This record gives sequence, C-alpha cells and structure tokens, in this order.
Amino acid sequence: MPRFFITGAQGCIGAWIVKNLVERQQEVFVYDLDLQPKRLSMLLAPNRLAQVRFIQGDVCDSEKLGQEIQRCKISHIIHLAGLQVPTCRSNPRLGALVNVVGTINVFEAACSLEPQLKGMVYASSAAVFGPEEDYGDAPLDEKAPLLPVTHYGVFKQCNEGNARIYFLDHQISSVGLRPYAVYGPGRDIGITSGPTKAIKAAVVGRPYEIKFGGPVSMQFVDDTAKIFIACAESEKTGARVYNIRGAVVTVEDVISNIEQVYPRARGLIRCSSNHLGIAANLAEQGLRDEIGSVPSTSLNEGIERTVAVFEKLKGEGRLDLADLET
Repeated sequence: MPRFFITGAQGCIGAWIVKNLVERQQEVFVYDLDLQPKRLSMLLAPNRLAQVRFIQGDVCDSEKLGQEIQRCKISHIIHLAGLQVPTCRSNPRLGALVNVVGTINVFEAACSLEPQLKGMVYASSAAVFGPEEDYGDAPLDEKAPLLPVTHYGVFKQCNEGNARIYFLDHQISSVGLRPYAVYGPGRDIGITSGPTKAIKAAVVGRPYEIKFGGPVSMQFVDDTAKIFIACAESEKTGARVYNIRGAVVTVEDVISNIEQVYPRARGLIRCSSNHLGIAANLAEQGLRDEIGSVPSTSLNEGIERTVAVFEKLKGEGRLDLADLET
C-alpha cells in the first residue's frame, strides 16, 4: 500500500493534500515543525484526523529527516516545506537554508529509498518567472527563460536545477510544480493569500485591501492538491517541471467575482495598483501530458466553496481572523 511522506503538510496546500489522501484511505505521514493541526482541523473530522501520523521535524535536520523517511518505509514523497516571499526577503540566509538546503536534504533522503520510492514531487513556484513585460503575449511554457525578481523565486529556480542534477547523478525522478495564487480555506500566509483573506473579511463584514493588483493566475487549493498527488503517482521518469495555469484574470476581476458570489462583499474589498512582478499567462500542456485531465474548478465555484467553509467555521465560533491583521 502506498505510504505518503509530506513535508510542510500543515500549510494550506499540504492540508488539502492530506485531506484528499485520507479520504482515499491512504497512509499519510506528516513531517512538520508545527504539530498543531490548525488547517487540517478545518478540513477533517476528528476521526479522519486521527488517521494521520504526525512527526515533528525540521527539513534542515538532514539526519532526522532521513531516519524518519527510512523508518516509515515511504513510497511517495511530497515536499512542500518552505518559507514564503516576505521571510525570504527579510532574511535571505534563513530562506536559503530552509528552501534550498532543506530541499537538498529531502533529495538526499530520497536517494536512500531506491527502489521502493515510487514518486517524488516538490513545490516550485511561478515566482521563477519575471514580470509580464519581460515576455511576449504568448502563454509561457516550461522552456521560457526564468527571470525571478525575488530571493524566493531564485531559491525555487535553484531547486529545479538541483532536481535535474539528482536525476543525472542518482536517477531520482521528480516533478516540480509551479503554483501561482493558490486560494481557498487555509490560505492565510504569503503575498498571494490576499484574495482568500478578502473572502474571509467579507464573511465577517470587514473591509480588506488586497496588497497587489493586475494579472494573476488563481488556483483553487483542492485542484492544486489533486495535481500534486497525481504527479506523485505518475510513473514517468526524469526531472520534470510543470506550470499550473489556473484561471488567468486580474485581481480586479477576482473582486468582482467575490461580489457576484457573495453580494455582502460589495464595497468591502479593494486592491493595490502594485503588480506582483510574475507573469501570469502560463501554459500547462506539459502538465496535461503528465497526468491527463488537470483538475480545474471555476473561479466562482472556488469562491463559493471558500465562502461555505468560512460561514460554517464562523457559525461554530472557529473562524480565526488573526491573518486579517497581517
């Protein structure tokens, strides 16, 4: 039976990956510094949550990481642990340690799993691309030049390069995925968490400003989670890297859609004129070739599902509003 080892699983994408795997009755091992299932408890009933095996650990601790992956007899690794753009900007050394060295530690641990390792996926990012003006009008595929404008993007670019070398040197096959603005319940940190925070603010009747505007690729988190799992289960070989396209819109369009789905949001949400500096018009034919049909929830449906979870949590007195202050 497959045994999934997920680093950073207490984050938003990780929580939804765990949810999907538990609902499929898969064995799931969560490796994270934080053992408090803040996001998982929003998504899983207590009896389902009890099926998850939690291991407290740091991806920077290469010895413990390797020991746990061996001890748990892991067949699939999904590596998500990492620090977001603001932390990488304010503390590049720490960002490099966690995002780059931590990823190398995961690949080193993977080397010891052959031949039982059946699949490995890690989170890259659309932040490896530069701003729209650096490219033409055509959708960007995986051969487009990488021109990141943040330390975070450079670290992700480095991870893609290291993944290629691990395949060349050790035949460790992997898939790097490049999410953009992932949204949905549990998305409460990072620059692109703004649209989700705006939905939450609207549910409690508070004004909110999304800190960026302009073009963006919106990806509902459940779709993103399913894509990670499908790539982990792919039997193809090589160091592959794929874009995730999502719904390419503007932040202004996102606000309009929120107001359409949830009329009480009208007049509460606005956005900055600052652009993210990451091209949003991404092609994803490579991903389609890898897994076939790519999960794709419409923007309106994703907003509806997010509102429903937030309304439920609010009714239960469990809607955490602390992220609205950041």
